[in-house]
Amino acid sequence: MKTFNYNRAEIKAGIVHFGVGNFHRAHLEAYTNLLLEDPSQRCWGVFGAMIMPTDGVLFNALKKDDGIYQLTTCSPSGEQDSMLIGSLVELAWGEIDSEPIIAKIASEEIKIISLTITEGGYKVDFNQSRSVFWYVAEGLKRRMEKDLPITILSCDNMQMNGNAAKCAFMSYFEAKYPEVAAWVKKKVTFPNSMVDRITPVTKPGKVTDVCCEDFIQWVIEDNFIAGRPAWEKVGVTFTHDVTPYEIMKLSLLNASHTLLSYPAYMEGFRKVDAVMADERYRAMIKLFMNRDVTPYVPVPEGVDLEAYKDQLIERFSNKAISDQVSRLCGDGIAKFAVYVVPILKQMLQDGKDISIEAFLIAVYCKYLIGARTESGENIAISEPHITPADRKLISGGSPAEFLKISPFVSLGLDKYPVFMEKYEQFYAMQVAEGLKVLLQ
Repeated sequence: MKTFNYNRAEIKAGIVHFGVGNFHRAHLEAYTNLLLEDPSQRCWGVFGAMIMPTDGVLFNALKKDDGIYQLTTCSPSGEQDSMLIGSLVELAWGEIDSEPIIAKIASEEIKIISLTITEGGYKVDFNQSRSVFWYVAEGLKRRMEKDLPITILSCDNMQMNGNAAKCAFMSYFEAKYPEVAAWVKKKVTFPNSMVDRITPVTKPGKVTDVCCEDFIQWVIEDNFIAGRPAWEKVGVTFTHDVTPYEIMKLSLLNASHTLLSYPAYMEGFRKVDAVMADERYRAMIKLFMNRDVTPYVPVPEGVDLEAYKDQLIERFSNKAISDQVSRLCGDGIAKFAVYVVPILKQMLQDGKDISIEAFLIAVYCKYLIGARTESGENIAISEPHITPADRKLISGGSPAEFLKISPFVSLGLDKYPVFMEKYEQFYAMQVAEGLKVLLQ
């Protein structure tokens, strides 16, 4: 097994990261681990800030191994490559003591606060104690006293994630810490970034181990007020505008994941590679990418879009990764709003064929309302960002009322007769004949 090629005693933390989950440890840490081999970059180690009550098992396991863990990458051909990652040089769990996290944010050597808090994590609950917003506010209050600028870098899989982070944090600061809010406007930057690496839920084994695909990509808006790692030395792309990369990835990769996840799970599929071996799904994904999404995707300079789409099909089919369909089904409320709705809105305005989108929403409706697969198996619904209003609409059992849940309400789908006809038809066919007939 490969190991890191630097002395960890020489590494200083320059980044505080919230959300030390699998994706973070397969992505930012993977890039940073390589960068730390450069002697000039050894001030960019990572301090892992773990703040969830459920983080205890992972925190204790990582702490026992001094933050070192094994990352295994798997290629579509089945080749595996494992290495030890050493860039996570410090750890703290807020459930034990919040002070080490706040003090670290306030320290002069920290230049970046990075985030992997999921799409729904940017919804501010002003009544939640010890949220990520509270930790950052308390740390920034101390930085403000010393006038130390800093960058807050979102690494979450959502369009314009830096803008979303700025909006969420500023709304919290203005409500709870108005003096901090005024300082942040001048001394904190929020770059947008696009992240990509398929990272399934950890398989049974050592809790700290991470398995992911061999593909990796990170595109970052170069807007760092206090300095940054030279990540470009290890393959990261810095640009003045990440928008074309974001739209391409979210609309092709993530929307396709959402499209296959619900019907596949309802039919009994549990592994994404098995879904992609089924020609019905493979053909539907290709049609969705080519007919529905491609006309709305701005192609970044130097990118071959056809090759990118072909590579996505190959990545989805990776048997070595064998990604879980259930993982893709989780948090649909947040995912639909980010991955599917923007394209659907444009398609409706342009009078495009929205058959696939009507099918997907009809299946998602049946998935949430029925909460059973077609074989009668109960579904463990995972919707952490569902609102009480959403829950009420879903529990009513009406497909028409379902279209008023938070991801779809702004679209006014009931005003589009063609969409409604197809949506109601697809829902009725699911109930009467099942997905096998519908997918044919």
